Amino acid sequence: MQNKILVVDDEKEIRDLLEIYLLNEGYKVIKASNGEEAIEVLEKESVQLIVLDIMMPKMDGIEVCKIVRRTMNTPILMLSAKCEDMDKIQGIMTGADDYITKPFNPLEFIVRVKALLRRAYYFNKTEEKRDNTITIDSLRIDKSKHLVTIEDKEVTLTSREFDILYLLASNRGKVFTSEDIFSKVWKEQYFQSNNTVMVHMSRIRDKIEKNMNGTKVIHTVWGVGYKIEK
Repeated sequence: MQNKILVVDDEKEIRDLLEIYLLNEGYKVIKASNGEEAIEVLEKESVQLIVLDIMMPKMDGIEVCKIVRRTMNTPILMLSAKCEDMDKIQGIMTGADDYITKPFNPLEFIVRVKALLRRAYYFNKTEEKRDNTITIDSLRIDKSKHLVTIEDKEVTLTSREFDILYLLASNRGKVFTSEDIFSKVWKEQYFQSNNTVMVHMSRIRDKIEKNMNGTKVIHTVWGVGYKIEK
């Protein structure tokens, strides 16, 4: 498969130059001139790497990186004309995988691109091989099939209910607040008066516990949140 790379920079000369470098290596290139345009592209296109300038009008690279990391693990190579350590640290902590300062050597740029793509390839292969099935007593949660069974009988959960259950089950012993669960499953800002998580949690418990003779799987930590025991 030909790797597709999104290049995001407000300077046309830089975009065109990076395109030449990448095309010469056999990559397919999509270009965006600002952060907002980049987000629009990512909503429509699947890319294997994002080359992202930090300083841009409308929406800077740091903000784009934060948005991307809410839903994607796509490798991000940050570009910047600045060389201060704090800028590098901010970019990496936001979720970037690597960082290169303008002006840069074309060879160094390509080496970093190939390293990120190679790392992502091996990571994805490892993820494919990993067993995504969790078993808790007679409860079995299969992420790859999006299937929940109790004693081999399927339990019908909505997509949100499944995601909540899998989140808790894959982090057994960890307490999640309603805000934690909402932000990770709905990927939206949580409001204090929002009882959506509580309603979903009640439905999950009803479906699970009635098929496990009343055995509690999800525990409430009063005043804190919810967890599944180790």
